[in-house]
Amino acid sequence: MTIRLEVCIDDVLSLDACAKGGADRIELCSALDLGGLTPSPGLIAAAAKSPLPSRAMIRPRAGDFHFAEAEVEVMLADIATVRNAGLAGVVLGAMTAENELDVAVLARLVDAAGSLGKTLHRAIDLLPDPVAAVDLAVHLGFDCILTSGGELTAEAGVPVIAAMVERAAGRIDIMAGSGVRPENAAIIHRETGVHWLHSSCGRAEANADDVRHFGFGPAERRFADADRIRALKAAVFSGERA
Repeated sequence: MTIRLEVCIDDVLSLDACAKGGADRIELCSALDLGGLTPSPGLIAAAAKSPLPSRAMIRPRAGDFHFAEAEVEVMLADIATVRNAGLAGVVLGAMTAENELDVAVLARLVDAAGSLGKTLHRAIDLLPDPVAAVDLAVHLGFDCILTSGGELTAEAGVPVIAAMVERAAGRIDIMAGSGVRPENAAIIHRETGVHWLHSSCGRAEANADDVRHFGFGPAERRFADADRIRALKAAVFSGERA
């Protein structure tokens, strides 16, 4: 199976870069510097016009993944927005106070998503045993898991990601993400057996001094870059041929 690339973005200009660069799928977010939050309705509508399929992050706030009932209601409403807009899927995650997957909440979110594609996001990396959680994700109805193998980067988490791929046994896609670059993409692919990689493929652009001074933005902002997308895919293709 040919390796595929999902690019995470949080701005409308990056939609065009993903299409031009040859990304296979978009993870649509806001606030990537916070790990990704739910995108705005306007960005969702713009993504629906893209030639690429998009899965929207459903995460109402930064911080942990233990959600109160009021927050779950917001997430259900956001899923409805994504469905009505015609996007390809959603990206979900929820945990209990005991640091386990919140089966009850996830079942509600998955049910609300219906026929949409469903990715279980990197909340799984906070679990004591991400490998065992693969079976639960399959049972809940997810078709993809985004993971760094419980480490800060996918490169560091290669052994666990490989074990997750083995546990999945083709029942669900395991997608390696966090710190995936052209320099390490081929080895991550080769040593884990994943068929999906996840990366921002971003380039940095400095914010003006007054923007930083007034707290309107950090030192720099990042955009998906078409050339970086091409480079990452080329690196993996070269690795497959090696």
